[in-house]
Amino acid sequence: MNDVIKTHRLTKHYGNKRVVDCLNLNVQRGQVYGFLGRNGAGKSTTIKMLMGMVRPDYGEAELLGEKVSELSPQTRERIAYIAEGHPLYNWMSIGEAVKFTRAFYSHWNATLVEQILDHFELSRKQKLRRLSNGQRAQVSLALAVAPEPELLILDDPTLGLDTVVRRDFLESLIQIIQRKGRTILFSSHVLGDVERVADRIGVMVGGVLRVDCPTDHFRESVKKLVLDFSGPAPEQVDCPGLVNRWNLGSQLELILVGYDEAQRAAVESLEPRSIQVIDLNLEEAFIEYTRGQKRSLPLFAQEESGHVKSTGDQGAA
Repeated sequence: MNDVIKTHRLTKHYGNKRVVDCLNLNVQRGQVYGFLGRNGAGKSTTIKMLMGMVRPDYGEAELLGEKVSELSPQTRERIAYIAEGHPLYNWMSIGEAVKFTRAFYSHWNATLVEQILDHFELSRKQKLRRLSNGQRAQVSLALAVAPEPELLILDDPTLGLDTVVRRDFLESLIQIIQRKGRTILFSSHVLGDVERVADRIGVMVGGVLRVDCPTDHFRESVKKLVLDFSGPAPEQVDCPGLVNRWNLGSQLELILVGYDEAQRAAVESLEPRSIQVIDLNLEEAFIEYTRGQKRSLPLFAQEESGHVKSTGDQGAA
């Protein structure tokens, strides 16, 4: 079995809004899959359906070869989940949380738990309610990996953490990833984190999986072009793979996916004085791909009274 996560036309509505739209997602064994999208794109709902916390209206999902609706206890033990915000029982101490969680698993690596707690300088006597957001994330990581799961599903685990704690958490995660055969689905708003750890990404836009490709491929496919004209920039642009455009007087800014010779020829047919092709990092590429049509900010007068594609196809990149 190569696909550790597999969905087929997974669909969910809230009222009249379709928040996840016929999702076909495949994550292979050993992959670190960055699951991306703006707020409301359908990421968290998808993760909750994978975890059996939300029931889909249509379609199905499988984890480790079993339908989510029929997961056996033995298979559930092979899956770890870290939720956004790291919810824990605040009245417990760290030691009590370890003991409580341990009771649900037939296999538990106590040495690994101690190593992680020692690494983060956490005492078993500390009360969870007194921990910072970063410390709660560190405890959640220790509890999640102690059963040595084959699959980790993380819903924005570094949200709200400061830069140093987030980096330390991420480096610990990378070490865990390197354990043989481990698969991770990793949702995050911090694209720099995703770029460091994910070898493949999916981008949700309006409930639809628009991108599913290697991380490097997406980053390299999205280009920003700045065209300079001797007069006003043209209003109409007919170019394949055009995601966004912005007129700036005599300049025209284009965001293109899959930049190639055909696109270059289409751009040159506009007869600009110059063409500047700008490479983007993952965060920049994601923003440009998902932001929608740019609008100029209103100008304030002096106070006188004082995709990858623009179509709806999956696998756009």
